[in-house]
Amino acid sequence: MIGFVIRILGNSLALYVAYWLVPGFIVSGSWKEYLLAGAFLGLLNLIVKPILKAISMPIIILTLGLFILVINGLLLWTVDYIFDFVSIKDVTALLYAVIVVAIVNLIISMTAKAV
Repeated sequence: MIGFVIRILGNSLALYVAYWLVPGFIVSGSWKEYLLAGAFLGLLNLIVKPILKAISMPIIILTLGLFILVINGLLLWTVDYIFDFVSIKDVTALLYAVIVVAIVNLIISMTAKAV
């Protein structure tokens, strides 16, 4: 349970950092919207991502893991599609936001395991 809460807070922080760093990635609203989008992204990562990774395992192997960026982009685009307060202007903003979210989540997961 505490791991999922850390995942939600990590996704919320990652979305904020992506909003701050990536032009074209816009989250309009307060911390409540970040938490809502982070919770939804956490649920997608928990439920949908393993299924997508299992289905696309041959493509992931052929691309040496780079197809995982496509899966993460699809999940982030789903957050944009579901919520009106999240807006991704173009594919470049989506790609950069996926990279930023992945790096921030990696740092948070490493610090959570160290504590």
